[in-house]
Amino acid sequence: MTNEEITAELFRFQDTAYRDFQAKLIPMVKPETIIGVRTPELRRFAKTLAAEKSVGSFLQTLPHQYFDENQLHAFILSEEKDFSVCIQLLGNFLPYIDNWATCDQLSPRTFKKHHAELLPHIRSWIASNKTYTVRFAIGLLMQHFLDEDFCAEFLEMVAAVKSEEYYIKMMVAWYFATALAKRYDSAVRYIEEKRLEPWTHNKTIQKAVESYRITAEQKTYLKSLRQKQA
Repeated sequence: MTNEEITAELFRFQDTAYRDFQAKLIPMVKPETIIGVRTPELRRFAKTLAAEKSVGSFLQTLPHQYFDENQLHAFILSEEKDFSVCIQLLGNFLPYIDNWATCDQLSPRTFKKHHAELLPHIRSWIASNKTYTVRFAIGLLMQHFLDEDFCAEFLEMVAAVKSEEYYIKMMVAWYFATALAKRYDSAVRYIEEKRLEPWTHNKTIQKAVESYRITAEQKTYLKSLRQKQA
């Protein structure tokens, strides 16, 4: 399909009520760039395009005009089975991600089988000066490296991220809250030693105590570690 045909198809699935709802959730995106395509339709369309392998021009034509095109792009990359191809396409796309929704819905399936090869790219992305590239890298560490491939070094990588960007700080908190649920003994040291800046420290505790995976005793202890903020 041509780029024009892809965009026309997105408008065919437009839901204006959903568009208005989305505009409130992603205020960093200009409302006029939101078509309003629901996620299930985007995923279905992405799978169709990926299967047809007819999206080469679409993936190379950046930046996109519409938020929904970015969403579609993310879902297409998530379907890519070739790790090397996926990494190359991500390198082109990541600098143009401008919102948390596209960032968080970008989840390439091929990464599950390529953890060792993925790590050098995560190290590069987490050092980026692009907000959503950093957020993406932290999200990958949370998704792929808190289970059997966990290493305490990864906690240090995330704790070392210093930024005033809300969407980076929130992802750091989300990461550490998840780490407390999965790797409590390793992660709690960062709270005890106040290794995170105060806002992120307290947000981590807030998210952790909301988790059903944290015990009542752990929640009580974490609450006692809250910091006072100016």
